[in-house]
Amino acid sequence: MGERAPFNVLFVCTGNTCRSPMAVVIALRALQERGWDHVTVRSAGTFAYPGSAASSGALRAASAAGLHLDDHRSEPLSVDMVEWASLILAMSPTHMYEISDLGGAEKAAPLGSFAPEAEDGAVPAVPDPFGGSDEEYARTYERIATMVEDMLTHLESTIAP
Repeated sequence: MGERAPFNVLFVCTGNTCRSPMAVVIALRALQERGWDHVTVRSAGTFAYPGSAASSGALRAASAAGLHLDDHRSEPLSVDMVEWASLILAMSPTHMYEISDLGGAEKAAPLGSFAPEAEDGAVPAVPDPFGGSDEEYARTYERIATMVEDMLTHLESTIAP
């Protein structure tokens, strides 16, 4: 078998302090478990303030799963990021507008579009836990983890080495 071409996944949420950073660390672990070292992941926010740390709830939710967001710093979604990405995954359908405005519509999808319930036409969003309880962050973490697994399973024939 030959080497696979690099594949770049960009997760997008609003502030880039909760959902998309959690998606990155979840995806990194899942990719490592699969041995897919040709896949790179990043995150950005449609209304992110540059350089913000992950929210405390996201830090605790990731930590509870053995993952760490201590080094995360938020980045605003940009044309350069959209161009870099092979696939852009939005946490909710509203993020798709900004992605589209930056020229990424053809390579973007809501993360929930890979969930089994999306087959019935109902694409689930990932609710924003910002300012919520630790339980809300934990539920969001679990939802993202399930959706990332669904996405990787769906794309396996396309991006697996």
